Amino acid sequence: MASRDDIMIEITPQVLLKAYSCGIFPMAESSSDPALYWIEPQHRGILPLDRVHVPRRLKRTIRSTAFEVRADCDFDSVIEGCAASRPGRRSTWINSRIRQLYRDLFDLGHCHTVEVWNGSRLVGGLYGVALGGAFFGESMFSLERDVSKIALVHLAGRLIAGGFVLLDTQFVTDHLRQFGTIEVGRGEFQVRLEEALKVPGDFYRLPAEATHEDILAQIDKVDPDA
Repeated sequence: MASRDDIMIEITPQVLLKAYSCGIFPMAESSSDPALYWIEPQHRGILPLDRVHVPRRLKRTIRSTAFEVRADCDFDSVIEGCAASRPGRRSTWINSRIRQLYRDLFDLGHCHTVEVWNGSRLVGGLYGVALGGAFFGESMFSLERDVSKIALVHLAGRLIAGGFVLLDTQFVTDHLRQFGTIEVGRGEFQVRLEEALKVPGDFYRLPAEATHEDILAQIDKVDPDA
């Protein structure tokens, strides 16, 4: 289900959080469209945090990489990276209203980033919304090989450590499926969401600059092939 909002109605961060608690999230038609669409998919992608799988090759890459991963250090650069055009994608759904709303949520402590750095250069990352024990992944970007995968693994490990029970990926892609992402119907998603909202997830149970080994230790607790 998708509905276009009335641009005369103010969407505040509080309205946005209420929408998330009901299983709805906003998107824009394009970066130049000032309006938002409310999206409630019939089918939803989720990554079960009790059985996250990380391929062995990727674990080796994470252990040996010189990239550093940080949380919540540079929100503006992350959303800029997610909104940027790149080969195969000339337009984006992240418009100015999206940028401001999620910046406000970041300032309130409900929006978070996972950032991958190569020295002083941000080479990839993701952002999403935390509410109770649910985390709603919004967008990610990557400028170097495997960077978005590294960011996702760090996110999953951080959520596991923090007691989160639901990672909403919105949709299912081949990229996400390799980690154990599954598709559920709207009804099942609502049940899982209601339970997750009762849980006090802690995004900072691990430090903002948790090491790769810290993260993989959390993953190994739930990876069926570990």
